[in-house]
Amino acid sequence: MGIVNIEEELHDQLRKASAVSCRSINAQAAFWIKMGMLCELNPALSFSEIMAQEMRSAGISVTPPQVSAS
Repeated sequence: MGIVNIEEELHDQLRKASAVSCRSINAQAAFWIKMGMLCELNPALSFSEIMAQEMRSAGISVTPPQVSAS
């Protein structure tokens, strides 16, 4: 484990996002880093598609949302 130096503004955004997401600051940073890496490795996939893929790999059943006709 190491220390990562980031700009103060990014740290402030990280702190705020961690509160919204109910994660620690370190867990939020790890999530952003992992998702950024996955997005770079899978540029054709949307964030939602990557999240669904990660959920499935964790054994969580993912069903697409139903679109209702108005």
